[in-house]
Amino acid sequence: MDDTTAINRWLEGYIEAWSTDAPEDVARLFAADALYYTTPFSQAHVGVEDIVRWWREQGDSGTEWTFVYDAVARERDLYVVRGVTRYPARSETEQAKVYHNIWLVTLDDEGRATEFVEYWMLER
Repeated sequence: MDDTTAINRWLEGYIEAWSTDAPEDVARLFAADALYYTTPFSQAHVGVEDIVRWWREQGDSGTEWTFVYDAVARERDLYVVRGVTRYPARSETEQAKVYHNIWLVTLDDEGRATEFVEYWMLER
């Protein structure tokens, strides 16, 4: 496997889970004791059950969005991913939202995340 195969597979799975919100799609991404930080200094969601529960509460599968990404760095099992997420306006009075993301994703030997940290900025 080259340096990006594992993270690209994981990201493809992430996009699938984001599209479906199916518990099995989300659970497949994370190790049993994974940590998921929605912002760098927030309290982590701990364990796959907590992550799945939180994920499904977000309900993004019912929202239109696009996501483009590039794995920009790797140090052993830690990957740095740069991405842009676009949500269209849901009404004539609402503006579209564009988020610029940096994700830190630590993968285990089976390609599941043991830690996921999101850094994001809303484009103005």
